[in-house]
Amino acid sequence: MSEQIAPTRTPAFEARLKKRYAAEKRFKAMGLAAIVFSVAVLVYLLGTMTLNGIGGFQRAEVAVPIDFTQAGISADPSVMGTSQAMQSLEAQGLRDVVQYFAIEELGEAGAEEIGTQAWRDVAAAISADPGIVQRQETFWIPASADLAQGLAGEGSAEMQALASQLAEEGKLAKNFDAGFFSRADATNPQQVGIWGALKGSILTMIVTLALAFPIGVLAALYLEEYAPKNRWTDLIELSINNLAAVPSIIFGLLGLAVFLTIFPSYRSAPLIGGMTLALMTMPVIVIAGRNAIKAVPPSIRDGALAVGASPVQVVFHHVLPLALPGILTGTIIGMARALGETAPLLMIGMRAFVASPPDSFTAPATVLPMQIFLWSDEIDRGFVERTSAAIIVLLLFLLVMNGLAIYLRNKFEKKW
Repeated sequence: MSEQIAPTRTPAFEARLKKRYAAEKRFKAMGLAAIVFSVAVLVYLLGTMTLNGIGGFQRAEVAVPIDFTQAGISADPSVMGTSQAMQSLEAQGLRDVVQYFAIEELGEAGAEEIGTQAWRDVAAAISADPGIVQRQETFWIPASADLAQGLAGEGSAEMQALASQLAEEGKLAKNFDAGFFSRADATNPQQVGIWGALKGSILTMIVTLALAFPIGVLAALYLEEYAPKNRWTDLIELSINNLAAVPSIIFGLLGLAVFLTIFPSYRSAPLIGGMTLALMTMPVIVIAGRNAIKAVPPSIRDGALAVGASPVQVVFHHVLPLALPGILTGTIIGMARALGETAPLLMIGMRAFVASPPDSFTAPATVLPMQIFLWSDEIDRGFVERTSAAIIVLLLFLLVMNGLAIYLRNKFEKKW
C-alpha cells in the first residue's frame, strides 16, 4: 500500500487560514455583543418602566373615620347597588358628612386637601354594603394632588410639612389603588383610571379583527388559488405590497375623509377607529396569508383532487387549515401594530377627553396608546407615574393578546 502524502501547508496558506479563523471569531463576538446589548437595553427599559410604574398603581389617601350613627344617613335597599345610589346619598348630604368628619380628624388644613370627589368612594362603599350606615367605619379616601405631591417630597414647603405630619400620625399613606383598573380619565391624577381607555382598545381591536382577518384571508386565497396571472393581478399585488409600507397617518386621513363623511355622528367611536385600523392591518394579513398558502405542498392539492374533492373543498378543507398557522402569525404582527398606533386615531378624533368608559361600539372612546400620550403631556408630576403604569398595562394587554394568538396558531398547526 502506497503511503499517503500529507498536503503541503505553505506559510501563505497558514496565514490565510489564521485570518479566516480570526474573522469567524470576530463575527461570533459581534453577534454575541449585539444580543447582550439588546437584552441589556430591554432589561433597562422594562426595569425603568416598572420602577416608575409601581407608584402609578398607588395613590395618596387619608384615613377618615365616619360615625354614621350620628350622620343621619340611610341606605334604601331598593336603591343601593343601582345607578341611583349616588344621587340618593348625595341628596342626603353625604358630601357634607364626609367633609365634617374630615375636619374632625384632619383639621381645617387637612380637610381642605382631600379630593373633591372623595365622597363618591364613601358612597360606593355604602352602595356595596348598606350595613355600613349602622356603624362607624374608617375610610381611606383620595388626597388632593397637592397633598400627594407633598407626600412625594415635592410642591410647596407648607404642603410637604402637612403631608409629613399626617404621615407620621398614620393618617396619610400611599395605598394600592384598585380603582385605577375600573375608572376612566380625569383631570386629577388621584382620580384617573385606565379602564375607559382599555375598554376602548378592546372594542377597537374587536372591530379591527372582525374586518381585517376574514377579508384579508379571503383576498389571499383568491389571489393565490383563483386569480388569473395577468397584468391586473400583478398591479393588485404591487398595490398591496405598497399599502403595507404606507405611513399609518395616511390611513387616518382616509378614515377622516371616508368613514367620518359617511358616519359623521360617530367621531372618536371604536367603530370608526376599528375600521381605520383594519385598512392598515389588512395588507399585512394578505401578504402573510399568501406566503403561508404558497408554502402548502402541491401534493396536498393533487392528492385531494385525486380522491374527488372539488376545487373549493381543496382550498377550504386542505389548503387553508395547513396555511392557518402562518396566517395567524401575520395576524399577530398586524394586530400588534394596530394596538400601538396613535397617528391614525388622532385624525378621527380619538384624542378626546372621555370621562366614562364607552358602553358600545358607537360611543365616544379613546385607546391606551392615546391615553398614554395625553397623560405624558400633563405637567402634574402625578401623571408621570400614571403614564408608566398605563404603559405596563398596555404591554400586558399586548402579551395576553399575542399569547392567545400563539396558542391558537400552535393548536391549528399541522405537519405533513
